[in-house]
Amino acid sequence: MSNDPFPAYRFSRALLREPAASVVCGLRAVDRGDPSLELFHLEHAAYRAILESAGVETHLLPALSDWPDSVFIEDPAMVLPEGAILFRMAAPSRAGEPDTVREALQKFVPVTPLENGHVDGGDILVTGPKIFAGLSKRTDKEGLDAMGAIVSGWGYELVGVDMPEGLLHLKTGCALLDEETILAVEPLKETFSDFRVLTLPEGEEAAANAIRVNDIVLLAAGYPRTEELLRRSGYDVRTTKMSQAQLLDGGLSCLSIRF
Repeated sequence: MSNDPFPAYRFSRALLREPAASVVCGLRAVDRGDPSLELFHLEHAAYRAILESAGVETHLLPALSDWPDSVFIEDPAMVLPEGAILFRMAAPSRAGEPDTVREALQKFVPVTPLENGHVDGGDILVTGPKIFAGLSKRTDKEGLDAMGAIVSGWGYELVGVDMPEGLLHLKTGCALLDEETILAVEPLKETFSDFRVLTLPEGEEAAANAIRVNDIVLLAAGYPRTEELLRRSGYDVRTTKMSQAQLLDGGLSCLSIRF
């Protein structure tokens, strides 16, 4: 493991992917209409600006029209201080995305490809030496076994999480706030028994996909009770609109690979 005692929310760089015109064809569990490409670009730019204001150097990769969901760049890979893991994606329409981030990652860190199974980055929550991994429709046991073999060699413990109904990814329902605290929906509360858990207010469960970035917590706009809960708990909260990403079951963490 890194000599840094807790690197899990301290970031100096982030990779982002420009939304492609084909994003209107992106995957979604429930059809609530197609996103507006113009609005998506505006919200994406605002998100990038907040990362930069938090001290993160951002690198915007070009749009990929062949991969409609490629704006959700977190899913094909993850980065730890020891290097990146290039995942294998279960959704056929996203299967080629890992290769599209390999070159960009190799400029900064060594890259290790996952050899077996499937993992989406949205199912991976790094809390420090313990990494939680959701078993979902996009992440399977074979993939977690392969990932576990990699990260255990780096000194991490990988903990599998059986997913509650209604969550696409693990981080659809939880976020790391600091080394002791997790924001989570009620069905995931017991998963994090070693942490202080802030439970999402009823009706605002969609706010769970927040991200801690250095000294701020970034929260999707439109969840006032969650924002108040976080502020009362001592966090410096910034909000930004996520209306277009949310139409495709996406959120804040999905839009960047932070390291």
